[in-house]
Amino acid sequence: MGSSADSSSRRSRRNTPPDGPPVVLPHVVITVTDTGDLEVTVDGAAFPPPAEGQQWTRGRFGALLDAITKDRTVAVRIEVRESDGTVFTDLIHARKPTPPQPAETEPRQPRSKHTKTKQVPELVEVTGEGFVPGEDITVALIVAHTDATGTGHARALLDTSHLAGLLDDGIGEVVLLGRVSGTLHVRRLP
Repeated sequence: MGSSADSSSRRSRRNTPPDGPPVVLPHVVITVTDTGDLEVTVDGAAFPPPAEGQQWTRGRFGALLDAITKDRTVAVRIEVRESDGTVFTDLIHARKPTPPQPAETEPRQPRSKHTKTKQVPELVEVTGEGFVPGEDITVALIVAHTDATGTGHARALLDTSHLAGLLDDGIGEVVLLGRVSGTLHVRRLP
């Protein structure tokens, strides 16, 4: 009998995080009505549109996700229930916050010939449109990912110093691929 109590105790310790209670993500349920409007709840509580008289719609899906996730600073579990009974589930991950750059307080000292200089990145912008608002966009040579804006546009900034070897080999193309819409844009780099 002592062994069953020991195994039960071991099981509960394995299922409990060492630093405290388990992490629980907000649960968002989006129900698509026959008219195309979206009824939204977060942890069972209604999530109304920002202005009275407005409705959440498919066209405002990106704005809805931004509002729920506080501009992607909060991770959430999303469940979309279509009017035909189909259910889609996804996790929307929070982005890592970008730390503010400290203001330069000391004047720069002249550098000696042995001092390493920090190379300033040379960026190339790649754009495309026709994406579903808020969808994840794959940037291939798969060097980065970006998200579509609330209007369905995507933008990626690429550091050419990371691509230098590839560009020297004559590859020079970037692909933007919408993970939901399947929208594909191929752009030649200068």
